[in-house]
Amino acid sequence: MEEGEKKQRHSPEESGEVEVRRLLQGHVQNCLVAFRMEPWIFSYLADYLRRNKLVPDTRIKVEEKLGFFLYMLSHNSSYEDLQIKFHHSNDTFHRHINHFFRNVLPGLAREFLKPPNPNQVHPKIATNPRFYPFFRNCPGAIDGTHIPISIASEKAAPFRNRKNTLSINVMIACDFDLKITFVSSGWEGSATDSRVLRSAMSKGFEVPPGKFYLVDGGYAKPPLLF
Repeated sequence: MEEGEKKQRHSPEESGEVEVRRLLQGHVQNCLVAFRMEPWIFSYLADYLRRNKLVPDTRIKVEEKLGFFLYMLSHNSSYEDLQIKFHHSNDTFHRHINHFFRNVLPGLAREFLKPPNPNQVHPKIATNPRFYPFFRNCPGAIDGTHIPISIASEKAAPFRNRKNTLSINVMIACDFDLKITFVSSGWEGSATDSRVLRSAMSKGFEVPPGKFYLVDGGYAKPPLLF
């Protein structure tokens, strides 16, 4: 190659589609490491996204879009990391990953994160004399978790939690099958659990009349929580 001649970054033989297919058809452990799920679960999810028109097939197929989105989440990858692995431009990754965050995840949340029926006592409560009738009006539990993040130093201060690490504070509600029924995400790590809860209740999280959730002391026992 002559000096100054522009070199193609990715050869025609390289493609994200080939990489995803290799991972799905290879050893199951490779798929688990790359996407944090088994190949059959990955394929089922891709089919669900296509069938419900949450992710369309374009020149980049649903499987590849899902692949680089999951790879980014699983490995905290930058767009440059994704370029090396899946051979697309930063603009392409930015556009499709934003689609997942803005459209796909909210759509999945509406479909799968649903509150328990307030008129039914959970079987694990109803059939256990240690819990019934004491928890007959309890649909589940609430707790928080801190998800580590990386952020520019000039924006870091609000995200520094009481353990002096950077995180976001996420509130999760679940039922007695440990199925997640509500998620409130996005609050800075310095935000208290009670503040995150108040925000969630102002944005749609409801405690049915006469019911209560199990919580720890971080939630300061607001009304209808225990």
